Amino acid sequence: MYISEKIRYIGVNDHEIDLFEGQYVVPNGMAYNSYVILDEKTAVMDTVDSRFFDEWLNNLRSELGQRPLDYLVVQHMEPDHSGSVAKLLTAYPQTTVVASAKAFAMMKQFFGQEFEDRRMVVGEGSSLSLGEHTLTFVTAPMVHWPEVLVTYESSEKVLFSADAFGKFGALDVDEDWACEARRYYFGIVGKYGAQAQALLKKAAGLDIQTICPLHGPVLSENLGYYIGKYQLWTTYTPEDEGVTIAYASIYGNTGKAARLLAETLEQQGCKVALHDLARCDQAEAVEDAFRYSKLVLAASTYNNDVFPFMKTFIHHLTERNYQNRTVALMENGTWAPNAAKVMRTMLEGCKNLTVLENVITIRSAMNEENRQAIHQLAQQMA
Repeated sequence: MYISEKIRYIGVNDHEIDLFEGQYVVPNGMAYNSYVILDEKTAVMDTVDSRFFDEWLNNLRSELGQRPLDYLVVQHMEPDHSGSVAKLLTAYPQTTVVASAKAFAMMKQFFGQEFEDRRMVVGEGSSLSLGEHTLTFVTAPMVHWPEVLVTYESSEKVLFSADAFGKFGALDVDEDWACEARRYYFGIVGKYGAQAQALLKKAAGLDIQTICPLHGPVLSENLGYYIGKYQLWTTYTPEDEGVTIAYASIYGNTGKAARLLAETLEQQGCKVALHDLARCDQAEAVEDAFRYSKLVLAASTYNNDVFPFMKTFIHHLTERNYQNRTVALMENGTWAPNAAKVMRTMLEGCKNLTVLENVITIRSAMNEENRQAIHQLAQQMA
């Protein structure tokens, strides 16, 4: 893949993986992106997962030919990007490694050495001339590791954005960008909205024509769309008006109430995302909770607490700084309903969250009073 005459894509697609980072379902695989810049000096922007080293090295050699590799820029030390660093430096022993000080410390942990004899430590505002191309480095701590750099190439106005603007999915699969980019962002980077917002502010001062992330497609058209999405995501601003209903049901009665609410809301013209937390991909439920402006949590009481699937889901939200939403609670309990109290307590640390006072309490199975309350809640949320 040509990014330009002098910048080439040399990454790989991974269709062997089932869980990214050991937890995120990736039915369409993953792309590990890497790029080579061919100038008076040559530079590779990041490596790939070590399982794909041979394929990636062949890609690199086909672009370099007989030329030496002068620089390896390591923007991010997560093993899906840094896993082939040591192997590459064995294949190209004269290559200089360019990275942040924290990245070199991590190399010591991963590889047992910091490559003291051939390293270049860079930080905020450092630059590296390759000839016609000049790389300027921007620190991006906690997007989403502390050592991260992003790199701006000024002659072609390319931003090498590390994990920012990434998405799940291999590049040989055609799919909508927003859904898997949103699931990727909130799952992996969502906790660090303030840090990602700081990076966006730095990027706002650059003339960017192409974004080259470490996962997902190269972005070169309609960049305002992608940056606009990130502006919403990094500030925890609802992307769409709508209601996410997440439920955890033991014998099905709480689920029936959740489905009745969904049907009633849809009749009112609302967008609704309904998730059975025991069976769905919770990363998709998290994605929808951040996408829409309202959330309903419906759960059974369990051991005088809340059903574990709901507890896990709320933990996913709170550790990602869930905020700026309206939340309604539904609970079920045969003799001592307590789920709503537990859920409300779990949400107490969230900023700018409006938790509705009226709770729908079901005792075992829905009755007519519950149905009327669900219809009233639907009208209120619509």
